[in-house]
Parts: sequence; structure tokens; C-alpha cells
Amino acid sequence: MELDETGEPSGSPAEPHVSSGPSGPAEGAPSPSRAGDAHSPGPPGDASSPAAPDPGDAPAPKKKLGRNLPVAVGVGVLLGGLVLVSLYTVKEIFLGVLAAFLLIGLHELNGAFATRGIRGPLIPVAAGTVATAAASYAWGPTGLVAAAALTILGVLVWRMPQGADGYVRDATAGLFLVGYLAVMGGIAALLLRPDDGDDRIVVFVAVTVASDIGGFFAGSFFGRHKLAPSISPKKTWEGVTGSAIACMAVGAWLVWWLLDDGHLWQGAVIGAAAVVTATVGDLVESMIKRDLGIKDMGTLLPEHGGVMDRLDSLIATLPVVWLLLELFVPAK
Repeated sequence: MELDETGEPSGSPAEPHVSSGPSGPAEGAPSPSRAGDAHSPGPPGDASSPAAPDPGDAPAPKKKLGRNLPVAVGVGVLLGGLVLVSLYTVKEIFLGVLAAFLLIGLHELNGAFATRGIRGPLIPVAAGTVATAAASYAWGPTGLVAAAALTILGVLVWRMPQGADGYVRDATAGLFLVGYLAVMGGIAALLLRPDDGDDRIVVFVAVTVASDIGGFFAGSFFGRHKLAPSISPKKTWEGVTGSAIACMAVGAWLVWWLLDDGHLWQGAVIGAAAVVTATVGDLVESMIKRDLGIKDMGTLLPEHGGVMDRLDSLIATLPVVWLLLELFVPAK
């Protein structure tokens, strides 16, 4: 069952059926006025006769939130603290944290594929994910291209001994995992690589998180018009508007504050782009889960689902933020 932005289930329970038949007794049923009937009601208008309860008088059920908000916020704060501490101590520690999250996400996605009999080549993709991030951080775009290309070749070769049956299906799933996780991890390493890479990562993560927070609160309080009900029933146009305002404000502030030669308008443009990509990332993951018939990718993060349920918008936003920062504030 999916929840809308207010935390309520997207569907409403069916109305109780009330018979509209004749008021008289059914054929063959004992007459309620029969003498000696202990359960016979009194005459109409008798004040001693209990009135039949009106279904409309029943109190409306209390609304339930879709998740425990304090727990969800607490988990988000812990994740944010882990990112900041690893970034501003030794950047290589953050690279390790990034690789760990990508490998957990890979495990979740591969497990989700397995529910439909799809066997992605897990070992070469996992090795390639780590190698692509490390090579990108060490050698830049050349390292990313080389590591990703070798990972693709490894996926195609690794699946061959298992035979031709399902080869295209499984190899295609493996290539999807390479593009969705390994390449995106490499781009994150490119963002981290410059001297001010820690600040660039903060800009990237902050605008994406601002999209989620702005969308959640605007959708919860004002959400009325569905954005894509057939894909993600909980998304509304009002939520997207809240995401856009939050993204542009956070992007403008952080680019101006953290990056040398950064300007408010550049951050606002990055924020505007991020709200589009973050929304698309959420919708892409919703399509994947709907196709596979699952609600969440995992249960590792309380009140958030799996790691992939948190990475979806980040993955889609990452290449756009990297490109715009390279254009607006080139690394020195």
C-alpha cells in the first residue's frame, strides 16, 4: 500500500453497504409484533425503545501518519552527521563511506531483481563499483571511463559460464547496475577530487535533501493535485513547488557561502535543476519498484526503507550538479 504526502494510504476503505430494500420484514421471517416475542420493540414513538444507531453518527477514524516522523528525522540527522564528519576529517574516509553505501544499494537492487528471476552478475559489478570510485578520485575522468568500461566487459564475461539461457536478461541487468551505481559513484568521486571537493559534496547533498524536505512539508500541508498518480501517487504539484523553493534557496546560499567565486544566481540555477532531477530520480525508482512488485528496496534504515530508497534522488541529481559546478565554478 502506498501513502500520499499526508501519510495516509492512497486508497480509502470501502463504504459499508446499507440495504435499501423495503422496510417490512422479509418473507418467512417472524413478525416483530408477535405477542410474547421477548425482543419485540415497543410501538413507534415509544421513548423506551432504543433508537437504531445511525451509521453517519459513528466517529470518523483517526488519521495515522505514514511513518514515525521523529525516528525518520533522527535517522536523517545521523546520516547527515556521518557524511559531514567523514568529509571534513579525511576525504578518503568519505570515499569509503560512499563505496559502502553503493555496495549496500547494489545488494538491495540485485535482491529486488531476484524476485523476478533476474540474476545480475553481483561480484564483477561490486568490484567495478569500488574500482570506478577509486580510479575516478585518483585519475579523474580518464579513470572513470577506464574502470567503467572494464567493469562492463567483466559483467559480460562473468555471466557466460552459466549458459545462454537468460544471458541477455542477466547481462542487461548487470549493465543497468553499472550505469546506475558504479558510474554515479565515479562521478561523486570526481566531485570530491578538487581541493574544495568537500564543499562541493555538501552543496550537492544539501540541495537534494532540501528537495525531499521542501516537497514533504509542502505536499503534506497543501498537496491536492497529483503529479504522476500512475507512477507515484504520493507526489503532488504543490510538493514539487515546495521542493523548488527549498532547492533554489539552499543552492543560492551554499554556492555563494562555500565556493570561491560562487554567486547567488548560480546556486539558484543549480537548485532549480536539482529539483527536476531529484523528482525524476524518485519517479524512476518508483517505476522500478512497481515493475518488480515491491514497496521498499530494503529495511535497513528505520522509517526510510532501504539505502536505495534514500539514494534514488541523489543518483539522478549527481551528474547535473557536477556539470553545473564545473561550468559555473571550475575546480582550481
